[in-house]
Amino acid sequence: MESAVQIPVEGALPVSGVLHAPDAEVAPEETAVILAHGAGNDMTNPLLAAACRQLAESGFPALRFNFPYKDAGKKAPDSYATLVRTWRSAERFMREESGRRVDRLVAGGKSMGGRVASQMAAEWLLRADGLLFLGYPLHPPGKKDRLRDAHLYAIHLPMLFFAGTRDPLCDLGQLRGVLGRIETAWTLEIVEGGDHSFKVPKSAGLSQEAVYDRITQKACDWVRLLASSHA
Repeated sequence: MESAVQIPVEGALPVSGVLHAPDAEVAPEETAVILAHGAGNDMTNPLLAAACRQLAESGFPALRFNFPYKDAGKKAPDSYATLVRTWRSAERFMREESGRRVDRLVAGGKSMGGRVASQMAAEWLLRADGLLFLGYPLHPPGKKDRLRDAHLYAIHLPMLFFAGTRDPLCDLGQLRGVLGRIETAWTLEIVEGGDHSFKVPKSAGLSQEAVYDRITQKACDWVRLLASSHA
């Protein structure tokens, strides 16, 4: 079941969200997932939507939401403080207002949305049990010397990274180097030919839907494994 929701944000207007609920009864212990969008898109991003739908079909409640700037029709992302406040509001909504019992939480999302979640996890501002990155923005385009990796070494949660081989924001060699220095459990899933949005060349012979299906299925398998390890 998929329903539009309004997520209250302290000291600001509420933000839009979509809650995906499994059809089955609530399990005695439940793992939920929250995914946030990237800087240049919003919660209607096809991959985010596909991931949340597949997660719910696999038995995991999932929430996707907009940051305030997108609800306001603006292009420039909000300040880090506002992004953090919105993320914490989404977590509170999922735990307290979704109607689901949440015993474990996986947080993440597309690019900026996942990066902010990881920064919050490193700063103990987000109560998560795992992090899921649908394209981690390791560095700005063309600036591989400006890595956004320092906070990752402070995280002690399982992490799942999806990375495309043509991603201008995430050089695979550098990502592997970063992962090699991380002391927590991590998984890297490589999308051959994928760019930052996991679009692949026509020569790959794969539809975009097929690419998303592969990503979302692997994400569900990882969440299921994480849930079972805590059972």
